[in-house]
Amino acid sequence: MKKAIVLLSALLFMVIFTETIMAQNTANTTAQTSAYIVTPIAIQKTVDLNFGKIVPSTTAGTVVVTPAGARNFTGGAQVFLNDQTFAAAEFTVTGEANATYSITINNSSFTVTNGANSMTVNTISTSPTPTGTLSAGGTQTLSVGATLNVDANQAAGQYSNTNSLQITVAYN
Repeated sequence: MKKAIVLLSALLFMVIFTETIMAQNTANTTAQTSAYIVTPIAIQKTVDLNFGKIVPSTTAGTVVVTPAGARNFTGGAQVFLNDQTFAAAEFTVTGEANATYSITINNSSFTVTNGANSMTVNTISTSPTPTGTLSAGGTQTLSVGATLNVDANQAAGQYSNTNSLQITVAYN
């Protein structure tokens, strides 16, 4: 009987010891899984680019409207009296609070037309540039200026183009 107890004790010890070794060879844990969906970036025009009223001459010239809304003339292009109808284009950019974004001007020049007559718009610039940062509220105003090239003896009339000033914004 004493021998059986010793054998049984030895067998029990081996079973316990073997399970302890096996438990030390594996381990588990868990990890939290999550995702954060950001507010999509968007841009909405609030003010059109307007070079105002211009008097041409026998000499070609330019009219520049800066992103800050200032207007300058060179060459033969002149302001019409005390015209205040000019404006830089303005857009409201919305999206994720405090996010930075890139600004792309999709075309470096385009034309405005009045029937068969046209003028070239180029040297397009933005403020901010080349990137912007949305406020804590997730918005920022983006201003756009450009240069209008007025030919000598440019024909009178309303010149326009409704879709060529294209701006793209994208998260960085």
